[in-house]
Amino acid sequence: MDYLLSIFAGVIQGLTEFLPVSSSGHLVLFHEIFNFNFPDNVLFDVSLHLGTFVALFIFFYRDIEKMIRGFFSSLSNWNLKNNYNQRLAWLVIIGTIPAVIVGYLFDDFIEQNFRSPLTVGIMLIVVGILFWISEKKSIRQNNLQSMKRSDALLVGIAQILALIPGTSRSGITIIAGMGRKLKRDEAARFSFLLSMPIIFGAGIKKIIDIDSFGDVNFLLLFVGGISSAITGYFVVKYLIKYLSGHSLNIFAWYRLTIGCLILIWFFFFTTGV
Repeated sequence: MDYLLSIFAGVIQGLTEFLPVSSSGHLVLFHEIFNFNFPDNVLFDVSLHLGTFVALFIFFYRDIEKMIRGFFSSLSNWNLKNNYNQRLAWLVIIGTIPAVIVGYLFDDFIEQNFRSPLTVGIMLIVVGILFWISEKKSIRQNNLQSMKRSDALLVGIAQILALIPGTSRSGITIIAGMGRKLKRDEAARFSFLLSMPIIFGAGIKKIIDIDSFGDVNFLLLFVGGISSAITGYFVVKYLIKYLSGHSLNIFAWYRLTIGCLILIWFFFFTTGV
């Protein structure tokens, strides 16, 4: 049963890491509903997140290779205005910095104080409402080629909110990208590229912080990670295509519905109100 639940958790992670509905929020609920307690639940969740990192790495392999080349070429021949790969590499670096700083300083505080169904429910609803506002107010006309460093910084600042379970890293950064006039699919593309350093760095930090691996079932971690990677790859592939011609409203309705159900469950079935 543990292995089946591990596969199921991987599918949940692969779907919700990239669909703008919050992977961390759904994993909190997964542990609450199924009472699936790995010797270290955070370590298990890290393995799922690293699985989605693998999915992103495979899908964006060529883009990553070009950005790495662009970054190193910028060190000797700074030409961000005319070199797209250089510019994109630095846009990702600039956008990553805010979440790295806040995550490093406040990760433990957030983990202890915001990892709860109540927080998840509230944030699902709040960001769902922001989807509707963004669809009505944003001017979606630009590609990544026209993205500025100030745009990347603002998207990176928005990514800080993704540290709170229920927010959705992809959701909040897509909204921020659309707010800077990016097309939906272009905002999603930048969102996924921007998430890679954070997902990888957070996973490595969590692993380093583990005191002992004596009771860890590595096969269980591997099964969950592989399930997450396979699911995540196909979600990224088809979500970018979907957003090129469809709005975020379906995700807004999902978030609002699930968020309300969570709050009802929390207040009437777990608090005794």
